Amino acid sequence: MQIVLLSGSRNRNGQTARAVSAFSRGIVDGGGRAETLFLVEFKLDRCRQCNDDGWGICRNEARCIIEDDFASLEEKVEGADALIFASPVYFGDLSESMRGFLERYRRTHFNASFGRRRIPGGTPGLPPIFVGGTPVIGFCYAGGSGNGTVSCAASLERMLQTCGLDVVDVVLARRQNLEMKLPLLESVGKWLVTEPESGPWPLPPSE
Repeated sequence: MQIVLLSGSRNRNGQTARAVSAFSRGIVDGGGRAETLFLVEFKLDRCRQCNDDGWGICRNEARCIIEDDFASLEEKVEGADALIFASPVYFGDLSESMRGFLERYRRTHFNASFGRRRIPGGTPGLPPIFVGGTPVIGFCYAGGSGNGTVSCAASLERMLQTCGLDVVDVVLARRQNLEMKLPLLESVGKWLVTEPESGPWPLPPSE
C-alpha cells in the first residue's frame, strides 16, 4: 500500500509538516508506505488556459502542454493507492502551491471523473453524485487566529472531487487545537491504509 502525501506548505518544520508527519506515522503503523512531497520544491507553472476558449490539449488528450515538474508529480499521484492533500490556510483558502497544482491536475482528470460509479437515487435538481476513484484525505491547518479552516476545506474538497478522487474525509486543525488533533491524524493515516471508500448514500426508506 503506497500512500502519497502532498503538502502545500514551504516549511518542513512547521505545523502543517507536523500534521503530515502524524499522518505518515499512522500509515507506517498500519503497514503502508508513505512518501511526502512538498509542492513548493517542484517547478510548477500556472495554468496558461492555452486556447482562445480557455482550454487546451488537457481537455481532449488528458495531458498538460507545459514542460515542468507537473508530469512527474502526476505520475506519483496516479501510482498511489491513496492520497493525502495537506494545505496551510491563507486568506481562508488553499496555499498557492496547492491550488496551482490542483488547478492543473483537475484539467487533465476532469473527464475521467465521469467514468466512476453513479449513486442511484440522486437528489432531483442537483448535479449527479459519483463515487469511486483513489481514496483521498484532505487536511487544512490555520495558524494565527485559526480562522478560515472551514472555507479552505470546502475549496479543497470541491477541487479534489472535480479531479475524480474519492474524498473519504477532510480534517481541520488550527493553532489552538493541533496538539489535540495529532493523535487523531495518526489514526486517520492508519485507517487510510485500509483503502476506505465513501460509498453511495443510503437510499431513503420507502413509505
